[in-house]
Amino acid sequence: MFRTAGLVVFLGCAGLLGYAYWLQYREFLDPCPLCIFQRIAFILLGGIALVGAIHNPKRIGRKAYASLAVLAGILGTGVAGRHIYLQSLPADQVPECGPGLEFMLSNMPLADALHKAFTGSGECADISWTFLGLSMPWWTLFWYLALSALMVTAARRSA
Repeated sequence: MFRTAGLVVFLGCAGLLGYAYWLQYREFLDPCPLCIFQRIAFILLGGIALVGAIHNPKRIGRKAYASLAVLAGILGTGVAGRHIYLQSLPADQVPECGPGLEFMLSNMPLADALHKAFTGSGECADISWTFLGLSMPWWTLFWYLALSALMVTAARRSA
């Protein structure tokens, strides 16, 4: 059960990342800084799940992998929550658009660049994609919770 769940979580993260890159390079929907951090959280979550599936440890190891997966999910959920917050602001309260993440990382100290990226900018408040009435950060929030819960459930059932 744990190995299968780890592979499902990994494939889910890979599929979500693949779709994000398809939107970026085929539909020309450029990611904002918060979108990039959400991608990093999916990479972490999927990587932890894959390593856990390959390792397929016993009881305590499964709980450790599930805990790490939950941590990655919490990080992603926090970023998605911030993104949702920025998207829900009235137009007059949206922060001004700032430079791109790549520019900030190459021209600012890392701490300043990360602070500016996590604070978000006007481009993070734009809603350029929806599915069933929900923007992309809402969907990523859902997937962080669902995939993390799957890892926890698998760790408990396999124990």
